[in-house]
Amino acid sequence: MARDTLFEWLLRRGDTALVLGHRVSEWCGHSPVLEEDIALANVALDLIGQARMWLGLAGEVEGKGRGENELAYLRDAWDFRNFLLAEQPNGDFGQTLMRQFLIDAYQVPLLEALKSSKDERIAAIAAKAGKEVAYHLDRSADLVIRLGDGTEESHRRMQQALDALWSYTGEMFASDAIDTAMSEAGLAPDAASLKAEWKETIEAVLDEATLTLPESDFAHMGGLTGRHSEHLGHMLAEMQFLQRAYPGATW
Repeated sequence: MARDTLFEWLLRRGDTALVLGHRVSEWCGHSPVLEEDIALANVALDLIGQARMWLGLAGEVEGKGRGENELAYLRDAWDFRNFLLAEQPNGDFGQTLMRQFLIDAYQVPLLEALKSSKDERIAAIAAKAGKEVAYHLDRSADLVIRLGDGTEESHRRMQQALDALWSYTGEMFASDAIDTAMSEAGLAPDAASLKAEWKETIEAVLDEATLTLPESDFAHMGGLTGRHSEHLGHMLAEMQFLQRAYPGATW
């Protein structure tokens, strides 16, 4: 396995967890109820912890002396390899939950498959992260159902969120040369192979939530190759401010 290929693949895992974790953390102190404030903060912490593991391993593989902190705080937007879905703004509470659910439903089968990776380091990270993400999916799916099948207003907002985010989901299953190389080496599943299980989960939950699955197959692409929406740059400006303003600061 070429070092550059493995490095790029690890960035995809780490950057998606990091960006989504930061997005979720933005709710801290602003959630609609205290219980959700604590729950979302814990989900964000889980995601940041996963980002640390993936980016830490990426730094080792790269072999240029960069660790998790350098990769998180000293790269520009075009160097990030996260899914476009993860960087989309929080919007209202319904949009945040729908974004979380769509990604959780993808992460569960991915991490389950990665437990069998021929790379013991990848398998170990997947085993630890898998337990957290299984809880995340249970929680986000339950809330999507409760709000989708709740009041007229909550149903409207959840359908609106689904319609707005759906076109960003296709990127998760668009296999490219990196996915093919990782799959052929027995290190990771091919991205396209995860879609059937993901869609089965999505359809079951949305049916119970009385939400309508969008019919469009259009998919926004670019995040995995460094072409992002304008939202990522704004997010990184806030996330990276302290390290950029005071390089190398410790406390």
